[in-house]
Amino acid sequence: MPNMLIVDDDVHLRKLVLTYAQMENFQCREAESGDRALELLRESDADIIILDVMMPGRDGFETLAEIRKTSQAPVIMLTARGEEYDKLLGFNLGADDYVSKPFSPKELMARVGAVLKRSGTRQGKRLTFGGLVIEPEARGVTVDGKAVSLPPKEFDLLMKLAGNERMVFSREQLLDQVWGFDYFGDARTVDTHIKALREHLGPYRKLIETVWGVGYKFEYHEER
Repeated sequence: MPNMLIVDDDVHLRKLVLTYAQMENFQCREAESGDRALELLRESDADIIILDVMMPGRDGFETLAEIRKTSQAPVIMLTARGEEYDKLLGFNLGADDYVSKPFSPKELMARVGAVLKRSGTRQGKRLTFGGLVIEPEARGVTVDGKAVSLPPKEFDLLMKLAGNERMVFSREQLLDQVWGFDYFGDARTVDTHIKALREHLGPYRKLIETVWGVGYKFEYHEER
């Protein structure tokens, strides 16, 4: 189930977007400010972010600039202002689309679908890290041209890490997001699967880095 972060200081607007998003089977989180949005994203990334421009304190542009330091999740900005300068600024900062207020919730969800399709978030696009290639749709992995068969949970774990490159996940976050919040297990489950996954990745095992005292991250360093 894809997850959406809705960021707006207007609680009624947030609830409106949430209602329509849940009808499209999104799992939603809400933030009333840019600072709160960044807190939630530090806990776990989103598949798509709906971000209001005009908010007290840290506005949408400042929030977007901070988001792009750690996340490439698609962002659709909501604005009551339609000036070309605002849109250009947003796009330059990394926004994927704009919707002007007032808007139709159905139109917003159509734009969400279009942005996700373009970004490959829902359908999945090939991820390439040197000789390591991950095919989300086929759930396939090749290492230096040789196909590697991964058990389902190892593949899901690899996708979570590689699909959010350089983001650090705690063991608890990985348990929640890969196994599910209702999974009855402990952090050693993650460690066991990471060890097995590294063995399957062979020469690319070091792309999964241990962040001591926290958890794990995936980071690819191009050879020079």
